[in-house]
Amino acid sequence: MIRVRFVSADGLAVEEVEGADGDSLLRLAQAHGQPLEGTCEGAMACSTCHVIVAPEDFGRLPPASEEEEDMLDLAAGATRTSRLSCQITLTSDLEGLTVRVPAEARDMRGR
Repeated sequence: MIRVRFVSADGLAVEEVEGADGDSLLRLAQAHGQPLEGTCEGAMACSTCHVIVAPEDFGRLPPASEEEEDMLDLAAGATRTSRLSCQITLTSDLEGLTVRVPAEARDMRGR
């Protein structure tokens, strides 16, 4: 199992969860009630699963594709360490990954 820390937009709440090797970060977040909508279900046609990766963890991720970079250009509140959670696949190299949900996140799934 791979531990991931989700930090709330205000930085006050931290939830540590575990996912399996090969899990999508978006699916793990949704399974644990994080407010990431993922409207396009991982097809990279939206930016509603945008997360901000902790700077110390950002270099452990594979580089974003050009398509992901294009979607991040549309994400509200994007930063230098922003990524789409649908494009992050958990591996043992990402043990202890910390991501923050952006303040601009809106989850219209009704949770």
